[in-house]
Amino acid sequence: MLQEKDMVSDYLSDINTSLSTYAQVISQCDNQALRNAIIQIRNADEQKQWELYQAALQHNYYTPASQAEEQDVQQVKQQFTQGS
Repeated sequence: MLQEKDMVSDYLSDINTSLSTYAQVISQCDNQALRNAIIQIRNADEQKQWELYQAALQHNYYTPASQAEEQDVQQVKQQFTQGS
């Protein structure tokens, strides 16, 4: 029988996969009404993912990577803004 921690992990993994798929579909969607509907679904799933992630942290089901140093954040930010 699956433990709660395993179920939460599986669900988080599924939502993360869905979010990646939504991004691909949205970027290739030509029908604006369909695109908007998928964006709304993605936004709702992003909210679910955030809430589940927070619950997983509270129950010690998930340990995030260590926080990036501010210098590293600024460097990545600069690389992305220069590429635009």
